[in-house]
Amino acid sequence: MKSLLHITNGDSFTSKLQTLQLKGDVITWREMLCEGKTLCNVGSESFWKTRFEFLNKNYKVTKSWFVEKTLKEYRSLCNHKQQDQIVLWFEYDLFCQINMLAVLSWLKTHRRHAEISLVCSGKEDESDKMYGLNELSDEKLLELYKNRTILSQDDIEFADYVWQLYCSDNPIRLENLIAHNNFQFEYLSEALKAHLKRFPTIKNGLNQLENRVLETAIEQKPKTRRELLGSMITNQGYYGFGDTQHNRIITSLKPLFSSFNPVRLNKKGREVLKNQANYYSEIRDNQLYLGGSLKYNFLYNSTTDRILKL
Repeated sequence: MKSLLHITNGDSFTSKLQTLQLKGDVITWREMLCEGKTLCNVGSESFWKTRFEFLNKNYKVTKSWFVEKTLKEYRSLCNHKQQDQIVLWFEYDLFCQINMLAVLSWLKTHRRHAEISLVCSGKEDESDKMYGLNELSDEKLLELYKNRTILSQDDIEFADYVWQLYCSDNPIRLENLIAHNNFQFEYLSEALKAHLKRFPTIKNGLNQLENRVLETAIEQKPKTRRELLGSMITNQGYYGFGDTQHNRIITSLKPLFSSFNPVRLNKKGREVLKNQANYYSEIRDNQLYLGGSLKYNFLYNSTTDRILKL
């Protein structure tokens, strides 16, 4: 009789998965490795120290919370050594795909002999809508589980390689990879494209999401900051960010607003949005990492979709 371990993308889906009464233990991967500095060696002491420093500084995550929520669950994963089959439950967006790569990198090193499979939600019908796991019916989830993708050793090696590149100090090599993804990760290329668009554009020094905040303020005329936040979450495409991440982006752009109630851009904000002014030097933060790369050491050319090193 084969034993099973499920690794999920977050607490809310873990609760849902437990109601499906599938065999096996469940571990929740509580991290957001798409933000802040990451190191290749997932699970090492230096890896967790780096992650805690970022989360503590930027999201006020306390040591006790981090130990209780993230590290205890990781240690539980380390203690699950007997399972022959490991099923990963992740979604199509950048948030999930980067976490998935990290988990696969860890499994490649620490669970070499387990059969690893992937349940990944995204495009589930004829519409253009992308679905998170929590949005799917029990029947649909069971169908996805039944038809899950069994990953080959090559798939796992590839995921590990992408993770190493994500953690490197130069995102340009990721760009070349997007065109050559012949592996069983249906949503990875789009997620990596979204990642590269997080570097500041040449045109005005803001990245795709920062520009979208300004566009939303002008086009949708939200009455309050909360309304602005709601629009950002609804129309974020492949990012998969939560309230706290979008709030952090909006806060970084505060000098471009004359008010948040109602939401109004000031003169500088309108100039930046029209690419008549460049905000790079004001927003630049030499401590800000995306994976292993410093965000402001690179520029994104939105005309050619290429990354340039400064």
